[in-house]
This record gives sequence, C-alpha cells and structure tokens, in this order.
Amino acid sequence: MTEFTLIPACGAAIPTDPFIGQHLIDGAWVGSADGAVFERHSPAHGDLVSRSARGGGDDIARAIAAARHAFDAGDWAASPGAARARILLKTADLIDENRERIAVLETLESGKPITQARAEIEGAADLWRYAAALARTLHGDSHNSLGPDMLGMVLKEPVGVVSLITPWNFPFLIISQKLPFALAAGCTAVVKPSEMTPSTTVILGQLLQRAGLADGVVNIVLGYGDPVGALMTGDDRVDMVSFTGSTAVGKQIVRTAAGTLKKVSLELGGKNPQVIFPDADLEAAADAIVFGVYFNAGECCNSGSRIIVHEDVAGTLTEMVVDASRKVPFGDPLDPRTKVGAIISPDHQAKIAAYVRDAETAGAQVALGGKALSIDGLAGQFHAPTIVTGVTPDMAIATEEVFGPVLSVLTFRTMDQAILLANSAPYGLSAGVWSRDVYTCLEFSRRVRAGTVWTNTWMDGFAEMPFGGVKQSGQGRELGRYGIEEFLEVKSVQMRIGDTRPRWVA
Repeated sequence: MTEFTLIPACGAAIPTDPFIGQHLIDGAWVGSADGAVFERHSPAHGDLVSRSARGGGDDIARAIAAARHAFDAGDWAASPGAARARILLKTADLIDENRERIAVLETLESGKPITQARAEIEGAADLWRYAAALARTLHGDSHNSLGPDMLGMVLKEPVGVVSLITPWNFPFLIISQKLPFALAAGCTAVVKPSEMTPSTTVILGQLLQRAGLADGVVNIVLGYGDPVGALMTGDDRVDMVSFTGSTAVGKQIVRTAAGTLKKVSLELGGKNPQVIFPDADLEAAADAIVFGVYFNAGECCNSGSRIIVHEDVAGTLTEMVVDASRKVPFGDPLDPRTKVGAIISPDHQAKIAAYVRDAETAGAQVALGGKALSIDGLAGQFHAPTIVTGVTPDMAIATEEVFGPVLSVLTFRTMDQAILLANSAPYGLSAGVWSRDVYTCLEFSRRVRAGTVWTNTWMDGFAEMPFGGVKQSGQGRELGRYGIEEFLEVKSVQMRIGDTRPRWVA
C-alpha cells in the first residue's frame, strides 16, 4: 500500500519508429551541414522518441541569412494585416486538425500528461487566432495639434529578424506565445526549440508551410544552446531575441546581445508565492495550491512553489494540502487519468532531490514525499508530491526555483510580514492572495512585486492578458496587445504641409 495515488503503465502503444526532425531553412527541410544528429528518449517510458538534426554554425548562419533576406525583401513586412491574419488563422485551423498528433509527441518527449498536452495545444491554437486579430488592428497615432503647418504621425513597424528560443516544459505553447505575435507584426524569425523537446516545433513548421507562409519567413534550427542559441543571440543580422528559460541563461543572452545592442525580451524563472489570510476559503485555496505546485510536475515558471500562510490557519491548511496531495494521480503520462507525469531528465531529478535534502539539513521538515517514485511498468524518472514545512526565509528552498513538485510552507502574522516574505525572492513573475476581503486583496496586489497577481485563484490565463515578470523574472511582455508591441519599433514622421518654414539663415 502506498501513501500516493499512482497510475502504472497503461499499455498505450508507443511508435516503434522515431520522429525524424530536420531544420527548416529558406523553405527547405534539410539535415545538418556536418550530418550530426541527436536523439530524445521518453523521460517516462525510456523509449526512443525522436532523432533530430543537430545544428551547427553553418546551419544557423544559413537560417539567419534566409530570415534576413525575407525581411529585407519586404514582401512579408509590407503585406496587409489581413493577409498576415489569413496565414495565422489557417495555421490555427491546422493546429486543431493535428491536435492529437502534436499532443502525443509532446507527451512522449516531455513526460507531461496527455490530457494536459491536449489542452495546451488547444490553447496554442487560440493564441494564433488572437494574434491574427492583432495583425488586422495594428495602428499608430496622428498628431493634428502641432500647428497649422505641421502634421505628426507615429508609425509602428516590425523590428526585423527575431531569434526565438524556447524551453522544454511547454514547447508548443510557448512558441505560440511568441511566433504568431512576431509574424502578426511583420517580422521574420529563426526558431530554436529545446533539444529535449524539438519535434512539435518541427510539426508547427510543416503546418506553416501548408498554411501558405512564404519561404524564409520562419526558419527552424534544431540543436543545443551551444552553439545554436549563442549564435542566434550574437549575430548582427538579428534585430531582436525573445527567450524563455532559466534566469542564468537569460543573463548570458543579455551579455551576448549587448555586443550589437539588439532588443531582448526575456521570460525567466519564478519563485511564486501564494499568501493565505485567515479569512480565506481554505478548501478552495488548498485545491489551488495543489494544482499550482504539481501542474506540469512543478516544471513551470508559474509554479506556486511556496505558500505564505497566516499562523492561525497554517496547521489546518497544511493538513488539507497534504491530504489532497495524496489523491493527485502521478504516473504514466499516456493514461488520461494521470495529472502529473515524469521529470524531464535524471539530472533534473537529482537537482530536485538536492533542494529537499538541503532544506532538511537546514532544519525544515518533510511533511510528505521528498523522494523519487517508482511507477509499475515505467522506466523513467518520477518524483513524489513533496511538502516541506518549517521553512525559513534564509533557506534556498524558500527563494530559489526548484522546478519540481515541491511546496515550501512559510508563515506570517501581519500584512507587512506577508509582503516582506513575498518580495524576498529575487524573482517577480507571479503571486497570489487568498482572502474574502477585497481590500486585503487589493492592498496585496498593489504592494507585491510581480508581473501577474491572482486573487482567490491560481494560474488562470487568457490570450488578452499580458504575461511577464519583474526583477530577475525577465523583461518585456508576451500575450495581449503588449505581446505584439514587443516586436514593433516606433517611428515618428513630422510633415510640414505648408511652405512657411522659418528661415534659419537670414
């Protein structure tokens, strides 16, 4: 008998032949110039899932040249918004048609549950449709109050060639938070997905071609951050870099991009607090806490990985969270009942375990879990739902991103203490507050340093709402109308419409 809810191997068929991924360069699917390839095995099942071309310097140089030529030729950048929108809408329809194919491959490469993957692909299609609407509504400003002989215009133009670098935890969703907005703005792109989850981005490239996108507008290079990502950020033919991933890599991108002063947009790590006041609906809060920390196995920048709970209800709420955690189904990601799948790699599994071990050494207590899980019939790596109590602000587990199914519990007495704890981490991506008092929620929302604040809920998301962080969680915004603004430059045009310009030389 186990204290957890485990889903053994369900016997779902895994393709015997791996998915073959190639680079998309100037409209052609090609292998690497040097013939190199890399493989990806399922983190849940151990089976070979994909074999992909491993990009090098020659490959990325050709991809950047193709994107540069496509932008400078002007056909895409100068095309009507309606024409760009048609491509994006057709792509969204094709994503819907291929949802199951994309979801299964993403589950096999990432280890996430199939039901979650399906929902993410559905959400991605919605982002392409929303970006299509923005393509048709782009506009600048006019200034008719500069005097009788002057007319001012503010134009918004595409920034140019953009490098888009995406992570392994939400590979299809995150490229869909970037690419359709860049295309709606009129940019061309070079895309590098994570080497651990490359294949669904390849499928997206195939769908873009079927939707009628011109050659060279979107190029995809598979491979590792070194050398592919580094070359994408340093090349002076690239006008902008948009990166989602770790804060450490984000800082390196800023350093590399500084050589050409290109624009940089970063969506980085988070150590996101939920603050629970004593008047909160504890049952609702407990359910949201469990969702927030175990969603995507905690491998999520928005993970609600720490709760800051009022001392009066800390014991009761912790017991509720422990009880609910035992009921969450962990196991085979191909089984529709599973809510939490595999950890992405053995190295990451070891990193998660080290954080829990170090917290115990520092005096914290493990109220639940804290260990790897063995799932019947599965060869991959899984980690138990873990709750760590007695956490103090000086512990690494309180301020650093664990990126696993691990919850840290801290306590407070006053609003000032809660705010101090919430703002104590170097990150500022998201935060949550639980209280029936709207004034408490508003005060917390105004004082916490975070790009998103949820009140009496956690991790709701909408295409219309901007997403991004402050402090070491990044810079810039994705989604909403702000998402397209990232890919635009502003140009002032000042027109003298009379012939009465004052003479400077008499």
